[in-house]
Amino acid sequence: MTFKKILPLTLQTRLLLALCVTALFQALLLGGYALHHLAESLEEQIGQRALQMAKTVASQPEVRIGVQQRNSRNLQTIAERIRLNSDARFIVIGTLDGTRLSHPVPERIGKKMKGGDNARALNLGESYVSKAVGTLGPSIRGKTPIFDQRGQIIGIVSVGYMLDNVNVIIQRYQASIVVAMLVGIILSILAALRISRYFKRAIFGLEPEQIAQLFQEYDATLESLREGIIAVNPEGIITTFNPAAVKLFGFTAKESLKGRHLHDILPNSTMLSLLETKESQFDREIYRNNNILVTNRIPIFDGDKPVGVVSSFRLRDELDLVSQKLTQSEQYSQTLRSQTHEYANKLNTIAGLIELGANKQALELISSETQAQQALIHLLVNGVEDPILSGCIIGKFNRAREMGLNLILDEESSIGTLPQHIKPEQIITVLGNLLDNAFDASLQTNSSSIFLSMTDIGKDIIIEVEDRGPGISAALEQQIFSKGFSSKEESDHGWGLFLVRQIVVLLAGNIQISKPHDGGTRITVYLPKER
Repeated sequence: MTFKKILPLTLQTRLLLALCVTALFQALLLGGYALHHLAESLEEQIGQRALQMAKTVASQPEVRIGVQQRNSRNLQTIAERIRLNSDARFIVIGTLDGTRLSHPVPERIGKKMKGGDNARALNLGESYVSKAVGTLGPSIRGKTPIFDQRGQIIGIVSVGYMLDNVNVIIQRYQASIVVAMLVGIILSILAALRISRYFKRAIFGLEPEQIAQLFQEYDATLESLREGIIAVNPEGIITTFNPAAVKLFGFTAKESLKGRHLHDILPNSTMLSLLETKESQFDREIYRNNNILVTNRIPIFDGDKPVGVVSSFRLRDELDLVSQKLTQSEQYSQTLRSQTHEYANKLNTIAGLIELGANKQALELISSETQAQQALIHLLVNGVEDPILSGCIIGKFNRAREMGLNLILDEESSIGTLPQHIKPEQIITVLGNLLDNAFDASLQTNSSSIFLSMTDIGKDIIIEVEDRGPGISAALEQQIFSKGFSSKEESDHGWGLFLVRQIVVLLAGNIQISKPHDGGTRITVYLPKER
């Protein structure tokens, strides 16, 4: 025996059913109360009308005199005249012992009044409304006593409306209420249908289970991203963030950014201006916690209504890290290659001199080579604390000799221990790229000397590289630090000075370009030793 799998109801169907059941329950509850209250109100109004009419009849002198004289003829005339001019079913006038003196059916005059509800009026002198069954059938009655001139009870007036007529009136009013209830239920169903469709459209046709799954995926995605993500509403209040954003902005892992204003973490941010321009921004650079962050910003709109802005942040160092590592690897490989090539040539020369018996010349060559190398090493050992920086300078020294150039290090150069916020790799990138550009410029004019000076005396670390190349025109002084700008035709150039500038900006330093008296270019970099 097989059973068909019952498919779960969609959110729209569930919402529609819930709204319809709620509307139906409210209509039945309110309608039932209205019907019951209407029936009671109509009966009360009719009873009061009957009582008021009875009091009016009992207060007439002709009625009082007619009861005292037991003049049934006059009382019948008076009662019927009043009854015919009203909507009452009967007006009965009776004596103190309950004998009828008037009745809509003349044959019943002189007989006892029926219903058993005259005692309060005849014995206690009260006026009241009652329900009883008389000779005409069930009715609502207004009863009041008749008093003589001395205030003694001498009779009773009973004015009645038949209950079947009252029920007809009640049913007529109740029918209108039932129609109103049905119309209300239909309108409620139509409103529920519209609301359910709108709600379904507002959540992009997704079911609650799908929304829950998307939320879990969304949460996991934010957690896994290395880039910082924040979202703000049109007022600038942060509504969404991920742990990477907390870390990038210098907060602890337990701190929450939600509910904070954007300017609390990015005082000069222009994110909210995107809601006016409606344009996205990509690869914009901002500064935070002594770091350069690359940000992408996208405004979000619901139709024409601004909803907020989402922005991602990542350290620019991560982008530059690959370039720096490639540059350093290239520098190290060039250094090794130049040293290998240079020493191979010199070893061959020394071997040839020995074979020729020119031992003196071989010793002189060895001595000159070791003296220049040892002098540089001695200067670096005494003046440069960081061995990585010293190794870079030695490598560039050998590279210059291989290219037929002479790298001259100022004898007064000295750099002690680097501050914590300045990494040796950053100094190597700055120095290596400045020297490489100086080498290329020197080759263009066949000049042989490149001058290097370094010092950390004072508040700044100062690195100065000078060449005797063709120089840099004033128009190009700012362009040479742009990404991809190069005077060479090869496509893989234009990154060295760009990286130099990025590191200098990151370290809040400064770059100056000047022209020596002997021609060429002097580039001086200032890096503050304190943040």
